[in-house]
Amino acid sequence: MNKDRSENAPVLSIITVNYNGLTDTIELIDSLVKHIASVNFEIIVVDNASRVDEAEVIREKYPDVITIRSDRNLGFSGGNNLGILKAKGTYIFLINNDTYVTSDGFRALIDRLESNSSIAAVSPKIIYTGQGNRIQFAGYEPLTKITLRNDIFGFGEPDDGRWNKPAPTPIMHGAAMMLKKSAIEQVGMMPEIYFLYYEELDWSASFLRAGYELWYDPSCVIYHKGAQSTGAESPLRIFYMTRNRLLYASRNLKPLEKSLSILYQILLANPKTVLLFFLKGKPSLSKACIRGVLAFFRL
Repeated sequence: MNKDRSENAPVLSIITVNYNGLTDTIELIDSLVKHIASVNFEIIVVDNASRVDEAEVIREKYPDVITIRSDRNLGFSGGNNLGILKAKGTYIFLINNDTYVTSDGFRALIDRLESNSSIAAVSPKIIYTGQGNRIQFAGYEPLTKITLRNDIFGFGEPDDGRWNKPAPTPIMHGAAMMLKKSAIEQVGMMPEIYFLYYEELDWSASFLRAGYELWYDPSCVIYHKGAQSTGAESPLRIFYMTRNRLLYASRNLKPLEKSLSILYQILLANPKTVLLFFLKGKPSLSKACIRGVLAFFRL
């Protein structure tokens, strides 16, 4: 970490959002400080209105870490935007607090961004520790126009070298992405209307519309525990995934595709989801899906 910010401004600003996740955040900070040696960096932790002032705990434990305490939960995008406003780096690395690193691949991501002026952002390879260290992300396929579904390259596969080739990707991964600050200044901050989920898809679409490229580069590897803040299958997650898939369609698809996608979700996909949760004895998830649809129409 940069020891003298007055003389050496950081090249890289690493931003993580903490919400009642102090243990995970400390593990992330420790791994970053231990392994990053290739680039001058700063760490910014945004405490998103945790029940306890965890920003103060982090401040006392790590005097060099910049902490921001929000008095209300601003969601994933709002929390990251607070950090971006504070960042001094030329490059911004947004990373989930329930992640860690075991090696230094950050210079490789910067090199990827610097290799072409048209590249706005790059996501590293992400290994999902909850699946026996199998790949969570090695690039995305494009979203289908109506169903808004896609595949993740390498998902669930062993990290055996098959996904070690850098390549363009249409979507950044929200758990870890490095961006040029200059590109953010041109395109705008992460859209806060989503609160949770789909904000990185919307942001990615904005960069692509502005003529930028997005990349996947496996030279950097991030380990992700996953779903620590909201739960893998919680009413909160189902609500926002349902609402925000509709919201993404309304904001990013062409008129005909938008209408067809919204109709598909309301008349087919969401009723099927409600029924499946009900049959599984999970009425709270069925209700969350219904509330998500209704909330979309109230936006």
